[in-house]
Amino acid sequence: MNRNWDKSFNYVIQSEGGYADLDGDTGGPTNHGCTQAVWEEYVGHPVTVEDMKNLTVEDVKPLYKKRYWDAIHGDALPSGLDYAMFDASINSGIGNSSRWIQEIVGVPVDGAIGNNTVSAISQINPVTLINEFSDKRLVFLQRLKLWPKYGDGWGKRVELVRIRAIEMS
Repeated sequence: MNRNWDKSFNYVIQSEGGYADLDGDTGGPTNHGCTQAVWEEYVGHPVTVEDMKNLTVEDVKPLYKKRYWDAIHGDALPSGLDYAMFDASINSGIGNSSRWIQEIVGVPVDGAIGNNTVSAISQINPVTLINEFSDKRLVFLQRLKLWPKYGDGWGKRVELVRIRAIEMS
């Protein structure tokens, strides 16, 4: 349907910021939203904290394309929903993001986007999907034990993504 990859990636990078090593983040140090655990899996070997600090936006871009955008079939999704699902997949996992949209569109929930899910998505107004998806994402985040600590920022991000996604639709 569209090719919003670059715009969606740039929005995610704006939201993610640079290097951080947050208390309670089980993925370890993070740079440009990429956790040490995810980066190690992608490159196929252990990396140091210094390696993580030196990651650039261009380093992580191919990882985000392959691991998240392609996994949710971003290029086949309606404008705006592609970005909302991409952002949520990075923060909450591809399986969660996929299950949320599958529940919304009424297809079997298996946590993987395929032709049936894409077809069902195409039958529903994108703004409706973006709003329902954002609501599910927020409920999920509110149930996490770290919500009291990080919830204000998480909630603001969900709303920013919702606004941007609707503007893109």
